[in-house]
Amino acid sequence: MPDHGVDESLIRQALDLARAGVGLTSPNPCVGAVIADQQGKVLGRATYTYEGLKHAEILALEQAGEEAREATLYINLEPCSHHGRTGACADQLTAAGIQRVVASIEDPNPLVSGQGFAKLQAAGIRVETGLGREEARRLNESFAKYIRHKTPLVTLKAAMTLDGKIAPPPGESENPTALGAGGVTGGWITSEAARRHVHELRHENDAILVGVGTIIADDPLLTDRSGQPRRRPLMRLIVDSRLRLPHESRVVKTAQSDVIVLSSFAEEKKKRQLQELGIRVEQIPGPYADGRPDMARIVRRLGELEITSLLIEGGALVNWAALASGIVDKVFLYYAPKILAGTGSVPFARGMGFRKMRDAAYVKSLRLHRLGEDFAVEGYLRDPYAVDVTT
Repeated sequence: MPDHGVDESLIRQALDLARAGVGLTSPNPCVGAVIADQQGKVLGRATYTYEGLKHAEILALEQAGEEAREATLYINLEPCSHHGRTGACADQLTAAGIQRVVASIEDPNPLVSGQGFAKLQAAGIRVETGLGREEARRLNESFAKYIRHKTPLVTLKAAMTLDGKIAPPPGESENPTALGAGGVTGGWITSEAARRHVHELRHENDAILVGVGTIIADDPLLTDRSGQPRRRPLMRLIVDSRLRLPHESRVVKTAQSDVIVLSSFAEEKKKRQLQELGIRVEQIPGPYADGRPDMARIVRRLGELEITSLLIEGGALVNWAALASGIVDKVFLYYAPKILAGTGSVPFARGMGFRKMRDAAYVKSLRLHRLGEDFAVEGYLRDPYAVDVTT
């Protein structure tokens, strides 16, 4: 009989290997694989990367060689059964003589989900699922949302005081460049630990979005400074209805085909000027009188660009626009043990608001994170693995 403790240890290794692929696999999933003999001795292990082409289980098979016969594969995601950029992994596992597969979850792609397992079982391979399921789901939630709906997983992030303020009254900050990430008079809202974590969050995403007001007020870089490698640069998106993006801003000066301005009024002269500076301008129509682009159309366009995950780090107006449009899948809200109070301080979201309690955005599956003196609330407005999500 399999040793459950050994299985847990080896699926943990597979999950850790999969996590090492964050930033290196999009638009494909993060996958880690471990092959071990019947005593639990590791024969091969691997992490999938998009540029590496070969899937993790195949790389692990190559390491194991002939010893893979009658061994067990531990993997966080169902082996594929179809031919894409590579051959079907289920066929190669069968040919190598793998005896047992322990996998955390099925492939979330509804067109292939379960078929890899069925193919393995038809070949006489024992398949066990569910070990490490929750972590495996979180690890590939952006892939699940994208592959099911062709739109990115949208995370709304904000840093605020206990009373929900993201900045003091306009003009009151001694450090105006801090406001976009939670600056207050005399310093930042959140601690250094929380700000470091923000860069981990950025590293997990394909794109970051702010309004042009944040650029004008704060002049942020909007870059991934986690220090970890990534296959594609973090795409920097700016909602700018009238192309007011300052040409001298740091975003413009550092643009390397990684800045897109989203506008509904793409005045030709201003558009041409930005394009000459290396800024891509996408015209996204919107129904609003002030010319704001339609947020739902924005995420559909991002899906067409193979952006699987979007982090919104906007100000109060962008936050409300995102919530009101229904595009937000999850939130990551950082709180500092501070209270600004006062009616002039900037709230988390500014707009009409939900008029009835029953209409409020309801956050489920809450997780709390302690970050130095601060804490963060992570939760979902909807399940990325659901099949009925519409945006």
